[in-house]
Amino acid sequence: MTTVQIILSLLSGGVVGLSLGLVGGGGSILAVPLMVYVVGVSSPHVAIGTSAVAVAANALTNLFGHARDRNVKWPCASVFAVAGIVGAALGAEFGKAVDGAKLLAGFGLLMIVIAALMLRPRRGGDDPQVRLEAASAPRLLPPLAGTGFGVGALSGFFGIGGGFLIVPGLVTATSMPLLNAIGSSLVSVAAFGATTAVSYAISGMVNWPLAALFIAGGALGGFAGIRLARKLAARRRALGLIFSGVVATVGIYVLVKGIAGLL
Repeated sequence: MTTVQIILSLLSGGVVGLSLGLVGGGGSILAVPLMVYVVGVSSPHVAIGTSAVAVAANALTNLFGHARDRNVKWPCASVFAVAGIVGAALGAEFGKAVDGAKLLAGFGLLMIVIAALMLRPRRGGDDPQVRLEAASAPRLLPPLAGTGFGVGALSGFFGIGGGFLIVPGLVTATSMPLLNAIGSSLVSVAAFGATTAVSYAISGMVNWPLAALFIAGGALGGFAGIRLARKLAARRRALGLIFSGVVATVGIYVLVKGIAGLL
């Protein structure tokens, strides 16, 4: 890896961490395009496997803070994550079998969809006391397991954390408040990322030095993003709109490049 690539990797990781700290998500969806088009990783599969490592590490770091603040509903989060691990493992196997150009085209399309989802205001449920136990299991288990599996499959296939899909999935399945859904979602983000990373690592599709650089840059970027978010708290909606525009623009670029690679 050249000096220029090392610097670009640290800066790209910083962008990923900054987005997570500033707008509470979306960083992982940028990791793969940054690795392919900025750092210069030639294989989309290696970029996906490597980004999965960074996603899992960043999610664990943020999970500790939310767990300390008691924002995580562990039983609900655990069921969602376990079902999602199965989906992520299957999704990763399918993703590795898909042609790189087709995978990038699909990734670009997913970025556009997620950008549209980011435009919708996040709303929490109305049941802060929701709890998965014997009495509530018949009502909560089916939607938690079903949604978890579906989101996990997408996460594994494209190598993303899936936070923008997990949060509304948890709210829909349980009616938990938004803050609890955000905290609980990190269990799944970490689990899905780790599952995808292991699958790709077994196939030799993880660039470990690059993953370490992205994690280091992401830690610094996340710290800066959190501090900036505090100062710009009144403008978070505007920041979200700008960021969704960036994701959509990058998604269109990736989609066009992917389609061009198929022609």
